[in-house]
Amino acid sequence: MKKIILFVSILSVVLVLVFCVKQDKKEQEFLRVHIRANSNEAVDQAVKYQVRDAVVDALIPVLSEVKTFEDAFKTTEENFDLIKSTADKVLEENGFSYESQVRLCQEHFPTRVYGDLTLEEGIYDALIIELGSGEGNNWWCLVYPAFCFTSSKNSTNFEYISKILEIIEMIT
Repeated sequence: MKKIILFVSILSVVLVLVFCVKQDKKEQEFLRVHIRANSNEAVDQAVKYQVRDAVVDALIPVLSEVKTFEDAFKTTEENFDLIKSTADKVLEENGFSYESQVRLCQEHFPTRVYGDLTLEEGIYDALIIELGSGEGNNWWCLVYPAFCFTSSKNSTNFEYISKILEIIEMIT
């Protein structure tokens, strides 16, 4: 009887650990994007959305074939120059003297709902695009799965890139 109790106890601990590890891995399978405006002035907030639209349009062809988190992370990192030059071009065309900064890092995000997908509060890998001082209100979404990267033409209606829907269904 003691062996059975010991076995069930060990099995319970293993199952809890496996569940926790699986949950952490799931959280890490998202690459978020966070665009921070220079300030909360109306002009800085407006250009933030123009930068968003231009960056989304630039990254759609680059990210549309990405099938894994690792590929998305690597592809995003390899395209820092594209992201920065795209953001800086929008800033320059609109008469701003400040530039953008682009980096990948881990950052805390609150719970966020994107249609049927809910991402719980936690630490996520993220593409950070800071405009100027980056002290203004921000916009965020997902690089992987490429949720916000379908078209900036209708930026209030986010949809998945067709291949990405399959991946999301596999991990949720």
